[in-house]
Formats: sequence, structure tokens, C-alpha cells
Amino acid sequence: MSDLPSMLQELRRPRLLIRAARAGLAEYNRNRDLKRLVRANAVPDPDRALSILMEEEERIEATRRTGDASYSFTRHIEVLIAMMAEVRLLRSCA
Repeated sequence: MSDLPSMLQELRRPRLLIRAARAGLAEYNRNRDLKRLVRANAVPDPDRALSILMEEEERIEATRRTGDASYSFTRHIEVLIAMMAEVRLLRSCA
């Protein structure tokens, strides 16, 4: 297992985003949601998925911080939900 889960724990995001993502974890469906979020035909392994998701989240966070009108609160939460779920999957496999 890589150091990705510890990198995720070091992220500092607004409390509302984190609370919304935690609330959405129960509805997360890896096969349905992850393929859509990473724009892939097949579900990648958890390490690869987490790496892709973290890159996407960094991009979204930069958009949020600059106040860009293209920022999507919904997309940000969806990516955070997937990141949390993938970390849980990695930990359960370890």
C-alpha cells in the first residue's frame, strides 16, 4: 500500500465539504460512481483510483479557491466521497 491514505488525511478542506462527503459514503457504489468519476470503462484498482481522484480533487480545490465560476460543489463532494471510500477499501485489503 502506498502513502496515498496518509496524504488524504493531511488534506484540509472546509468542514461542510467533509461532512457532506461523509454523509454520502453510505450511498457510494464503486462500480457505478468510480467509473463515472475517473472517466473510465473499467474500475481501476484502489491505489490507481485514489491517485486519479486525488489529482482531480486538487484541480477542483484550486478552482474553488480562485472563485472560478466553473467550480462544482457537487462534483467536489462526489470526488471526496470516492476518495474516502477508496481509502477504506485499501485499509480493508491491508
